[in-house]
Amino acid sequence: MATVSPPWSYTLQLPHDPRAPGIARATLRTVLAAHDLTELAPTAELLASELLTNAHLHTKGPYALRLRSTESHGLYVAVWDSDPRLPPGFGDAADVHPEAAPEAENGRGLHLVRACADAWGASAPPELGGSEGGKLLWAECQGGALRCWRLVQRTLRKSTTGWSCARSDAR
Repeated sequence: MATVSPPWSYTLQLPHDPRAPGIARATLRTVLAAHDLTELAPTAELLASELLTNAHLHTKGPYALRLRSTESHGLYVAVWDSDPRLPPGFGDAADVHPEAAPEAENGRGLHLVRACADAWGASAPPELGGSEGGKLLWAECQGGALRCWRLVQRTLRKSTTGWSCARSDAR
């Protein structure tokens, strides 16, 4: 008989510090390991990295990472920050953000989130500061394989950060 895991949720409050995204990614890996969801790590870490980096680069205040189990044994990854403005391409479907130029060092993060997540969106939850302004950008991942591998490879090839990810079956 299969064991049913009760729903869970974690929220990590982060200061506006350049080390905060790395601490949040380490926390994400720990949570996934504790809940036997390590197969979600490549996609979940990519989604979290992009959302965390966006919050750090485009806001001046603290931000928060929220991780929550989904009913379908997947993961909900969300980042709240104090800026109420939605980034281009993350609001209405018609609000499409142009793709970054090939030589650009940034501008691909939210494209990666939209391409790699099973679902994504934005809201202003009061429990994370929505009553004072701010926004929550979120993404869900259900499967372990990094579905957008070619897009990630193309993006990483242009990156100078040295960040890399792996997956078992390249598509």
